Amino acid sequence: MPKINSPAELEKLRKGILAKRDPKKPCIAICAGTGCLALGAEKVVTALKKEIKKHGLEDKVDIRETGCPGFCERGTVIVIYPEEICYLQVQPEDAREIVSQTILAKKVIESLLYVDPATGEKAVRESEIPFYKNQMRLLIGNNIKLDPKSIEDYLALGGYSALAKVLSRMTPEQVLAEVKKSNLRGRGGGGFPAGRKWEECRNAPGEIKYVIVNADEGDPGAFMDRALLEGNPHSVLEGLIIGAYAIGSHEGYIYVRQEYPLAVENVLIAIKQAEEYGFLGKNILGSGFDFKVKVHRGAGAFVSGESSALMTAIEGRVGEPRPKYIHTAVKGVWDKPSNLNNVETWANVPLIINKGADWFTRIGTAGSKGTKIFSLVGKVNNTGLVEVPMGITLRDVIYKVGGGIPRGKKFKAVQTGGPSGGCIPEEQLDMPVDFDELTKAGSMMGSGGMIVMDEDTCMVDVARYFLNFLTDESCGKCVPCREGIRQMLKILTNITEGKGKEGDIEFLEELSEVAKDASLCALGRTAANPVLSTIHYFRDEYEAHIKQKRCPAYFCKQLISYYIDPDKCQACMICLKQCPVGAIAGGKNQIHVIDQEKCTKCGTCFEVCPARFGAVKRLSGEPVPHPISEEARIIVRRSKER
Repeated sequence: MPKINSPAELEKLRKGILAKRDPKKPCIAICAGTGCLALGAEKVVTALKKEIKKHGLEDKVDIRETGCPGFCERGTVIVIYPEEICYLQVQPEDAREIVSQTILAKKVIESLLYVDPATGEKAVRESEIPFYKNQMRLLIGNNIKLDPKSIEDYLALGGYSALAKVLSRMTPEQVLAEVKKSNLRGRGGGGFPAGRKWEECRNAPGEIKYVIVNADEGDPGAFMDRALLEGNPHSVLEGLIIGAYAIGSHEGYIYVRQEYPLAVENVLIAIKQAEEYGFLGKNILGSGFDFKVKVHRGAGAFVSGESSALMTAIEGRVGEPRPKYIHTAVKGVWDKPSNLNNVETWANVPLIINKGADWFTRIGTAGSKGTKIFSLVGKVNNTGLVEVPMGITLRDVIYKVGGGIPRGKKFKAVQTGGPSGGCIPEEQLDMPVDFDELTKAGSMMGSGGMIVMDEDTCMVDVARYFLNFLTDESCGKCVPCREGIRQMLKILTNITEGKGKEGDIEFLEELSEVAKDASLCALGRTAANPVLSTIHYFRDEYEAHIKQKRCPAYFCKQLISYYIDPDKCQACMICLKQCPVGAIAGGKNQIHVIDQEKCTKCGTCFEVCPARFGAVKRLSGEPVPHPISEEARIIVRRSKER
């Protein structure tokens, strides 16, 4: 492919690509992102190709392997165009029927459609599924529409038109002004205005400047950046090149986690294609602007997501934070001015350039503009990636998009912002989701993790879980973070094990304040959020653990006991057979008894005991009733008549 030397040549190429494509030609788009691949998408692709070949349809039907469209728990997801028929949880054995019925006979396969669990209604098109129709999918909406390994697919959707506009019709100052006007805030956690950061880097002294994509996504359960890099890497590249032009940078880095092999593969392909077409390299689109990009694979340390630690890692050293007496925008990689934004931030830039800052600012709240992608996981019916406008309420995200809490359980809290975020209770569900409101509530936007918890969740243990993660991920460079988090974890562990004592809550609050005020980087300064937010909203649970040695959620093993009520035991032997450690004594027609010394408190007996019997009781903070006598234990089970 000869390099494109001007915006006019780009438009000519785009028209040529579109002219060769028939919008009425059937296309089976299959999610081939990491989540669906784990569920067997590769086998589905193979089976579909086999069926297409069997019917001699190779030239009449396209198969497109795409990025993640978001509805991860219902994978493998496929969408058939032009009708936009959406099939969920597709298996290889469904391929024959999809080709024979949907492609050839133009019939919808009812068994593969989405079924609303509340109403029983089926949705044929992707846009009709509640999970999708309640979102605003400006960034991830294109994932299912293109092959991430095909630059022509990206160009057909208008790709690189923003870059052409910038290089041919805008000065760097005008680009900077447009981004500042849009009030685009960094999606990586801090929410700092991107335009101001760009301006500081642009105005910093020195000829050499760097622009960097932060794809070191380390939050447990978060995969927003991965999905964008895997599914639409050119959108991130285009945003990065535009940013480099505005800042005056000629070299960039994409720092991506080594644990994201598909993202690494797709972004390397995208870079090679962009170089071949002339979007990277020398004299881009005949503008005289030069820019190149390198990929740096991170070792997977959570702390490397912090700006100075990430830049230290790019230099080839251990990824540890350093004091930022001078911002990294002025003194970053190799002490040169360096601008760092995360994947989602860069992907927003082409949209802002093409549609204008005024369009962008009409979406969201006064202080938070545009959309935000969240990783919606936990105790919610519809898990996956969701993209919603800033200002939407937590209630709408959890109930309209997420479909509510499974099994009729009661909502308890939602944790936002990853390990350093806070837990928000039910009374705050109508709070608008934006940077400022989440901070006021004791949490944070973070990169976009959103973990939903139900009534069976112990909030003390939630705080312990995140502190355990942060203890392992702290680089250990500063004492307030290294020792402060470790001591908080020790106290929380003691509380969940029934060893808590008076004054522990106050001590946790004191340690939290020290870590917030004195830690070197954001990891330590925000580590206290899970602790402080759970104490603030769920202090009664802490007090129950400490004063009554009771876990209200019946989660903490050391505070739970299981007991079989002899008056309700039907000697059905279900619990006895399922107990993994043989802690239940009894037999056919014999009332069962749990040996408390053998019991590991796994809860299996409680889960398998038929609800109509309700014989297994779960106790917390209460003494286990005295074992029934040996004579009573061998009483013949009540007769069926009784």
